[in-house]
Amino acid sequence: MSTTPEIGRIPVRDVRPAVEGGRRPAKAVAGETFEVTATVFREGHDAVAAGVVLEDPAGRPRPWKPMRELAPGTDRWGAEVTPDSPGRWTYRVEAWSDPLATWRRHARIKVPAGLDAGLVLEEGAELYAWAAAGVPDRSARALVRAAAAALRDDTLPVDARLAAALAPEVDAVLARYPLRELVTSCEPLPLLVERERALYGSWYEFFPRSEGTPERPHGTFRTAARRLPAIAAMGFDVVYLPPIHPIGTTHRKGPNNTLSAGPGDVGVPWAIGSPEGGHDAVHPELGTLEDFDHFVAEARHLGLEVALDFALQCSPDHPWVDKHPEWFHHRIDGSIAYAENPPKKYQDIYPIAFDADMDGLVTETVRVLRHWMDHGVRIFRVDNPHTKPVVFWERVIGEINGADPDVIFLAEAFTRPAMMHTLAQIGFQQSYTYFTWRTTKEELTEYLTELSGEAASYMRPNLFPSTPDILHAYLQHGGRPAFEARAVLAATLSPAWGIYSGYELCENTPLREGSEEYLDSEKYQLKPRDWETAAREGRTIAPLLTRLNTIRRAHPALRRLRNLRFHHTDNDSVIAYSKRAGSDVVLVVVNLDPHHTQEATISLGMPHLGLDPHASVPVHDELTGETYHWGSTNYVRLTPGRAPAHVFHVHLPSAAPKNGEPGTS
Repeated sequence: MSTTPEIGRIPVRDVRPAVEGGRRPAKAVAGETFEVTATVFREGHDAVAAGVVLEDPAGRPRPWKPMRELAPGTDRWGAEVTPDSPGRWTYRVEAWSDPLATWRRHARIKVPAGLDAGLVLEEGAELYAWAAAGVPDRSARALVRAAAAALRDDTLPVDARLAAALAPEVDAVLARYPLRELVTSCEPLPLLVERERALYGSWYEFFPRSEGTPERPHGTFRTAARRLPAIAAMGFDVVYLPPIHPIGTTHRKGPNNTLSAGPGDVGVPWAIGSPEGGHDAVHPELGTLEDFDHFVAEARHLGLEVALDFALQCSPDHPWVDKHPEWFHHRIDGSIAYAENPPKKYQDIYPIAFDADMDGLVTETVRVLRHWMDHGVRIFRVDNPHTKPVVFWERVIGEINGADPDVIFLAEAFTRPAMMHTLAQIGFQQSYTYFTWRTTKEELTEYLTELSGEAASYMRPNLFPSTPDILHAYLQHGGRPAFEARAVLAATLSPAWGIYSGYELCENTPLREGSEEYLDSEKYQLKPRDWETAAREGRTIAPLLTRLNTIRRAHPALRRLRNLRFHHTDNDSVIAYSKRAGSDVVLVVVNLDPHHTQEATISLGMPHLGLDPHASVPVHDELTGETYHWGSTNYVRLTPGRAPAHVFHVHLPSAAPKNGEPGTS
């Protein structure tokens, strides 16, 4: 006997978003609007209609949202919905036969032609009376009953009887309270709605140990807290710290990844663990747990959340090496294999072997995470999650978020797409991306179209132009204009973006030509920076970063991902794109060439901006304060170092439509 469910009287097919066919939840954040689509049709020529029903975490269905056919004749329907609170929701598509729409279509043809006009109008009267019975509002019900009475009134001309039934005010009532026949629903699909920080935020990464004083070069949590006001003043939301734990001494790395560390070398923070403790301890030179609590409290006072790096690996000196030898892979000679990512070697780090005691590792990982949660950390940037079993993360994140759904995990997984997408599907709220390596217009358009498309229902990108590990050649050779352009792109393409400390100073000296490693990398040594002198001498792009974060906070359109639309430019060195949320529209144009002035004609898809194709509207550059009037085609000239980009606020006419069609202009 077949267990395949029946298709339903009115087929509802291919509902999207549906992550793994609905086995895992699609994702949104509270207040985020997203589109639900489905294929809806029926036999013959009778009309159908459809709607989306959201059900909140308490099991209460919200008023259904009517769907529209996205393109005539495709049978593909869609509607935008907006869950308004965190929790585990469901959504479903309901479809039905629409006898009134069928009748109106026939009546518009037959009545004017005199084909069975009386019979057609009488049939309409029956349908309208039936529809009126389902209208709960008294005054609205009276309108539909009046239409039914007019259809029956044979003292009136047939045209007048039909016109009464087709009056706009009657149509409006029936749109709100349709006559539904043969109602069919798809199976409810899960929807996980999380807090806004899971989608939107500006991150700033820095090493507390580099924020020392002349008297004591190694920084502490107390001295590092002095940097927080400047970070907050630039408009960042999250301050992210690399591992803050004791660092091993065995095979400790020296400057520039040398294998022989001297007595004053501080080591790599990711080589976690020493006799002073492991993942639940703080490095003694950074201070105490009480000092860390002070740092978190200072950050919170300034409106900053603290994100902590969680690197599940150990130095050879970690307490786990002796206490849990089964958690490590031993070679045939009895030694423990150090970490490798050929050609890179990490002699100071032991990776974890998971299959000997998965349960024990899950229990210990959850314990460590809860320890830091108890000290105010609700965001974890997870180092190299792709080198651990996916099922391990599914269990850990499931256990943490089951009790604390506000905790956010960012996957630092620069790896193959299948792994990155699966990590997002099983629980990671955010993901690093290939943005760092996408520098051309074609690369950026293709990749961000992917990230803002169907993948956005489960994977949220956090765009970092550089990291302590990655200094791309574009930044090495493009200088300050390259840093400016990449900041504009990262801050406006995605609702989540971040920089690594020193980005504002445009630090771009590589270890050697062809390398993505920094010379004198902060991973291996202290890197004090003279912020005040750099600001005084104008050697910082902090004002641009501040302006970008201010713009992001002012424009709801930039706090969303799925609304990204690219526009045509006739120069491959110039990229143009827009974002729209209701009446808020932001249009961005960037010169991707950090060395030369570039000119281009921008062709806008005006309906995507909520505009008539022939409109001319004011566009206000949020970077320079200048205002222009733009239409469907517009000329730009962008000069590196002076005007690398436009970030326009498009001033819509008050009568602009509320919904633009999706797609690429």
